[in-house]
Amino acid sequence: MTATLLAVAHGTRDPEGVRTVLALLDEVRRLRPGLRVEPAWLGLVQPSVPEALSSLPGPVIAVPLLLASGYHVRADIPALLADANPGKVRVTPALGPSPLLAHALASRLTEAGRPRDTSPVVLAATGSSDPRARADTAESARLLSRHLNAPVSVAYASGQGPTPTQAISAWHTSGHPDVSLATHLLAPGHFAHTLTQTPARWTSAPLGPHPSVAELVLRRYDEAAVLHTEANGPAWAH
Repeated sequence: MTATLLAVAHGTRDPEGVRTVLALLDEVRRLRPGLRVEPAWLGLVQPSVPEALSSLPGPVIAVPLLLASGYHVRADIPALLADANPGKVRVTPALGPSPLLAHALASRLTEAGRPRDTSPVVLAATGSSDPRARADTAESARLLSRHLNAPVSVAYASGQGPTPTQAISAWHTSGHPDVSLATHLLAPGHFAHTLTQTPARWTSAPLGPHPSVAELVLRRYDEAAVLHTEANGPAWAH
């Protein structure tokens, strides 16, 4: 039996953020016709993870729609899935870091008007106190820098800095008047709105339903399916 792809998103009060996540899942379905793809949310939006699982009779591969391996990926999601449906759910790593995300970020920067040059970029993430999440974000910045052949620094919209404005100002002080802000967020919401208020010359939109992000969701799904088959044979444990 083919496993359902359960896409686990953070949750938002912004209706546009919800629509953006659902549009991403539509893009995943477009790339993989016939695959059952269902959403679940960690908060604020329904269905919750347990609610979504209760309607899925077969095996499930849960893909966190999160860009770094913070607490949600390492603790919250596995606990929810284990309690709700033990023995038949496999959880993948976070989406990032990945060259596919770097490609999507670069594409969004181009859409925002950034020229194809070596001007600096600030990669702005939500923020986390988890050192592994911060390391993932730093690696995402390195991958974007390599993709653009331009310097990329990291900033955080919340928590321990530097803030996006501080990071942009540092580039200005060092003699770079044109600085771009790469929005390292999946969908619109509170943090994405704050990133539109910095002194960046160009600010990209959230990643949203970019085809490279949808491809990455499927890559995480496929990797988990292969690992499960190698470990357990073709049949899923129930």
